[in-house]
Formats: sequence, structure tokens, C-alpha cells
Amino acid sequence: MRRVGPVEKDGPVESATERVNRQWQEILQETRVAQTGVQILFGFLLSVAFTPRFAGLGTFDRGVYTLTVVVGAGATAALIAPVSIHRFLSGQRMKDEVVESAARLMMCGMVLLALTVGCTLLLILHVVLGGLLAEILAGAVMVWFVCCWYVLPARLRRRHARRGAARAAKDAPRR
Repeated sequence: MRRVGPVEKDGPVESATERVNRQWQEILQETRVAQTGVQILFGFLLSVAFTPRFAGLGTFDRGVYTLTVVVGAGATAALIAPVSIHRFLSGQRMKDEVVESAARLMMCGMVLLALTVGCTLLLILHVVLGGLLAEILAGAVMVWFVCCWYVLPARLRRRHARRGAARAAKDAPRR
């Protein structure tokens, strides 16, 4: 990556155009990772209904499966949408709006992907183990997802903001 402009304490100074281009490249990389995962999971989910064992599932398991497929379809749509938005709006000089919309869709898609994984896990564990243990294990994994995907980044953001505020207070002229 080419660095343009003088380097400050917090990194290089970049123009608004450079910033939005960097953000778009970051979203593209993140989207590639998330899309692959959601597409593989969704493909697996679609095939489950056509297995011989599916006919023997009870009402609860069929309900969880239906919810899982619907949420998985929503995750797939949200995580692939940035590509479609970019394609439709390419050349319209709307990259700021594209980046903002793509970032929101990525967050929505990640929530739906976590729910898809949780529901898939619940379905599999309920078939394998049955009952309360399956629900406890699936719930524990969902708590782990929330910690890894949302709590940790929120803590890091707050810590960074506190450090920035402390640095600004330290550097502020005294009267």
C-alpha cells in the first residue's frame, strides 16, 4: 500500500478520496471472507431437506431448519449486496454512499450469519443430543460469537477512544 502525505502520530494523512478508496478495499476483503462462509453454509443447508433422514425430523427440528434457511438466505443477500450495489452505482461518483451502505449491510449480514450458525448448531445438536443440552451448547456458542464479533471490537473501540481523549488532554495547551 502506498503512503501519501506526511506521517502523523496516528498514521498517514489521507485525502477524502484516498480514505473512501481504502475503506472500499477493506470492505471488499471482508466481504470475500464472509461470502465464502455463508455460501458454503447455505449450500449445506439447502441440501439437508433432500436427505433421507429429513423426513424423520420432528416439528421442532423442522421449525429450526426452516428458520435457519430463511436467516441464512437473509445473510447471503446482505453479504452479497455490496457487490450488487457497487455494480449498479459504479461510475456514478457515489463511493461514499456505497461504502456506507456496504458497511451497514456487512454488519447486518454478520448478525444474520451468526444466527444462521447458531440455528444450524442447534439443529445438529438437537438431532444428535436432543433436549436441553443441545440448547445450552448452542446458546454458549452464540454467547461466544457475541463476545468475539461484537463485545471485543466494542471494547477495543472504547479503549482507543479513551486513549485518544487522554492524549488530546495531555497535548492541549494549558492556561
